[in-house]
Amino acid sequence: MKPGLAWIGIGVLFCSASASTQAQDTPYPSRRIQYILPSPAGGPNDFVARLLAERLAKSMGQPVIVENRPGASWTIGTEFVTRQPADGYTLLHVAATHILNPSFFPKLPYDPIRDFDPVTQSVGMTFILTVHAGLGVNSIGEFITRARSNPGKITYATVGVGSSHHLGAELFSSMTGIRMLHVPYKGGAQITAALLSREIDSTFISIFPVRKLILAGELRGLGVTTAHRSPLLPAVPTVAEAAALPGYEMDVWQGLVFRAGTPRPIIARLNREVVAVLKNPQDVARITELGLDPVGSAPEQFHEMMKIDMARWAKVIKEAGIKAAE
Repeated sequence: MKPGLAWIGIGVLFCSASASTQAQDTPYPSRRIQYILPSPAGGPNDFVARLLAERLAKSMGQPVIVENRPGASWTIGTEFVTRQPADGYTLLHVAATHILNPSFFPKLPYDPIRDFDPVTQSVGMTFILTVHAGLGVNSIGEFITRARSNPGKITYATVGVGSSHHLGAELFSSMTGIRMLHVPYKGGAQITAALLSREIDSTFISIFPVRKLILAGELRGLGVTTAHRSPLLPAVPTVAEAAALPGYEMDVWQGLVFRAGTPRPIIARLNREVVAVLKNPQDVARITELGLDPVGSAPEQFHEMMKIDMARWAKVIKEAGIKAAE
């Protein structure tokens, strides 16, 4: 190489290294952050996303803009994030659907574990096995007995194939050996109305929309799906303890991830900021009012939980023969 060209090459390398160093030295965040929510506006996911975005914007000094990109069982918004730079400026809101999709869509254009770096589990949601008061059962034991003596006749409502409502019921059925009739509805409000009118017999549903109706005696709460009782309905046992089903547990969660390759200091910063929100008493009160449980886990904990959940529910889905809705 000629001396002149050598010096030019060295100069180019020096400039590139200098630009890279300057980029790394730029305080984060230095511009707005996109917060992608792959579900429609409204509902608990949207509430949590907008609460966190509002708080993060204040604490981090840059706008955090929630952008709803719904469609195709959360895959549209999720795939969008995989096409963005791994620079910490595109945050993805995930829920259990994120790790369920591989069981329903084998040709996903991304891997829900490998292609994302976890930040934290933000919240959990307690589901409860609920029946209408006219069914004449007051415990899970009585419910199981009724279902066994009427195979395929006890109805249960969900918001669709592969939803948490559906999988909670399928896990329960597989562990108890009962058969029930699946009846899908468009949303939780329709399910609650159908229960009250006795159009359907039962459902596994978020505790929030049915709590007051259970306390008023209009509906019956037989068991919560989490490992521990809910402070919102402390008298209601867990499904595992009430039905002597050790191992029955369904955690419905939300969390945050970045595209894989995001710098670790950025992940650590976001984790600290989100956990601070989830420990703030005023924000905790707002979250728990909706029947949600603030969590704020470490990235490593969230990563491990997603892997375990994906394998666990894949087994349930395969054994139950559940297929994605057309």
